[in-house]
Amino acid sequence: MDETTGFLTRPDGARIAWRRVDGAGPTVVWLGGFRSDMAGTKAQALADWAVARGRAYVRFDYFGHGESNGDFADGTITRWREDALAVLGELVDGPAVLVGSSMGGWISCLVAGAMPDRVQALVLIAPAPDFTEKLMAPQMTEADRAEMARTGVWLRPSDYGEPYPITRQLLEDGARWSILPQPVNVHAPVRILQGGADPDVPWRHALELAQALQSQDVVFTLIKDGDHRLSRPKDIERLLEALDEVVASPE
Repeated sequence: MDETTGFLTRPDGARIAWRRVDGAGPTVVWLGGFRSDMAGTKAQALADWAVARGRAYVRFDYFGHGESNGDFADGTITRWREDALAVLGELVDGPAVLVGSSMGGWISCLVAGAMPDRVQALVLIAPAPDFTEKLMAPQMTEADRAEMARTGVWLRPSDYGEPYPITRQLLEDGARWSILPQPVNVHAPVRILQGGADPDVPWRHALELAQALQSQDVVFTLIKDGDHRLSRPKDIERLLEALDEVVASPE
């Protein structure tokens, strides 16, 4: 079964692009990272896995990302969380397994807390909860803060291409969705893959999340030489093994 594609229209008219493989549940849902899109290596590997195994799978682009419309600079954690909730509500039948990368790990935890009856398990790759407040804001220099105070935007340098426009709105909104260090309201099984050489999300930050999760079925895997993307063939293999572990076999 090949993927079907479409757009999910949000109440304000924004169109969220999605791709779906029909198959046996639970539905695996890909939640990408900050400024990434659903065409990336890991998201495609999951699509190939779903097609080969006859499993249900949905991937999508948040507002302002990839094939979805909207200005990225207008995006917030609130908005992207709502996109994910809408995908589960309108494109997924029955239980879901969330696979969240980087920011998608944070969004996955927020979705699981909001829809505990729908989320069967989570697989998180270099999860970045609270990254706006705890990882990004501390990197700002006095000049960066002055730029944001003057224009409302900080152009943050990136190793992955053009500078990212970071808005005051994004930072302020992100702080409202902080989940650490308090107990994180996720009770489903969780598997976390984290690179020890990740320059963007320190492994101790991901471990803090693992320890804060209320679930007692949590496995944290540290890949000592792994980077942030964890997209090497051996990393993809680990991802699929973790997914197999939390997804029941088709009936």
